[in-house]
Amino acid sequence: MKGIKYFAAATVLALTSFASVAAEPVSQQQAQSLTEVGVVSAGGVTTLSSLEAKLAAKAEAQGASSYRIVAAGGNNMLHGNAVIYK
Repeated sequence: MKGIKYFAAATVLALTSFASVAAEPVSQQQAQSLTEVGVVSAGGVTTLSSLEAKLAAKAEAQGASSYRIVAAGGNNMLHGNAVIYK
């Protein structure tokens, strides 16, 4: 009986962790209805998709539900900034 309770509890915890949503990109218009909570920066990557992934990971680490990239640039190595929202 204890084994079933532990299994049920472990299943609930596992499903809860999978249900957590990563920070999602939003447009400027969508961001107007959200609460800005800060800015994240990233750099040292060579592709825009890598930069976006790095900014998204930093936004999620800060507890943001959404982010909007406001700057990206560089020559061989890219850097960028994103505003984060809850």
